[in-house]
Amino acid sequence: MKLKSVFSASAAFGAVMFALAAAPVQAQTSEFTESHLAAAKEVVTATKALSSFDDILPLLAEQTRTLFVQADPARTQEIVDVTSEVALKLAAKRADLNKTIYEIWARRFTEEELKQLVAFYQSPLGSKLTDNGPTITALAIGAARQWQDQISSELVAMVREELEKRTAAEAPKQ
Repeated sequence: MKLKSVFSASAAFGAVMFALAAAPVQAQTSEFTESHLAAAKEVVTATKALSSFDDILPLLAEQTRTLFVQADPARTQEIVDVTSEVALKLAAKRADLNKTIYEIWARRFTEEELKQLVAFYQSPLGSKLTDNGPTITALAIGAARQWQDQISSELVAMVREELEKRTAAEAPKQ
């Protein structure tokens, strides 16, 4: 009984959040020609921008499986089977996410700009950027975190030193 209410509340919250997030997208869908969306799709394909979303459904299925198994371990195999069946049915909904991503690109670039981007990303340099982009981003984030830690330590030390100087200057002389 508890499990059912948890799922109902989660499902309702998820549906509301999705509706709020998707509403502006749906309202603006008609502003793109088929060729504009096709150009956006080509860029998204060339940049491999959709690959980062490939794990969403498998991860959700695993989380769902775990939740149900924890609630009723005696039905583990049945839960595994049903979760897999339902996840496979939901896989077709991935097209909705893809379309939204194409529209995001189309909203930010003209059709001509998208065609130029496709040409670039299909070039050797563009392919190299696509292949190395995730690594470069990860390294840049790591470098930024390292720099942040270093600057944080320096900031704390310098503020401490300055406060100690001011405290010493304000202390009564004996």
